[in-house]
Amino acid sequence: MRARSVLMSLLVLATTVSAQEPNRAPAKSAPERTTISTNAGTAEVLAFERDMEAAVVRGDVGYLSRILDADFTFTHGDGWTTGGAPIRVDTRASWLDAVAKQPYRSRDLDSVKVEMHGDIAITYGRYVAKTRDAAAGRDRFTVWFERVYARRNGQWQYLSHRTVHGPTYE
Repeated sequence: MRARSVLMSLLVLATTVSAQEPNRAPAKSAPERTTISTNAGTAEVLAFERDMEAAVVRGDVGYLSRILDADFTFTHGDGWTTGGAPIRVDTRASWLDAVAKQPYRSRDLDSVKVEMHGDIAITYGRYVAKTRDAAAGRDRFTVWFERVYARRNGQWQYLSHRTVHGPTYE
């Protein structure tokens, strides 16, 4: 229960910070693989996140079913950062249904940082996605995100994804 309380406090803080500068786009930079924390858990979390992204591209619902928490949510779009609505919010079931259709050619991470809080990890950064069946000009986009993971029974679980800027189409 304490972990859930810490998690909720961190999400409220992140939302408050994001909402303070709603019109400021994150600067584009060269990909980097740095972390805030230097403990061994950060490398493990980054590897877990890369494995998760690869599973999304493959449409590997079996793997994702094992790592998504029962109350997983995926908030698409940054409209919520200025008081509006997100594009959509997926539950565990609806996200698995979407991934099963294999909509992505790729989802490449960059600029990812990790905050470790015991058995809670928060990552934030960007992914660049290429989709399979989008209209011209909408097949490549970037998303800046914040994600939350929890280590349970020795395994990382994916709890939440929240888009903080984007999608931005290239």
